Amino acid sequence: MPLTGKQRRQLRALGHHLTAVVQVGASGVTDGVIAATQQALEDHELVKVKIAADRDERALAIEALASGTSSEVAQTLGRTVLLWRKRKKKSKIELVD
Repeated sequence: MPLTGKQRRQLRALGHHLTAVVQVGASGVTDGVIAATQQALEDHELVKVKIAADRDERALAIEALASGTSSEVAQTLGRTVLLWRKRKKKSKIELVD
């Protein structure tokens, strides 16, 4: 389910004050990084991820991380990406339609 513009804007506003909880290093998107991001998404629903790679590799890493965690990319700003995935139970973030 792709996010609409209004939903992305809402998530960007909610994620503005967040700090990065997951960092992708020189090894790229590994199983450990995906597992850490999965856990962070389950705990918080909305997480920032820092990616240490050049521009071309960063785009591939973002795509791999989003597909590996079944999450949506709310924002990409430089080396930081904001990911969102709705919790199955007790979701705190209700998106506008």
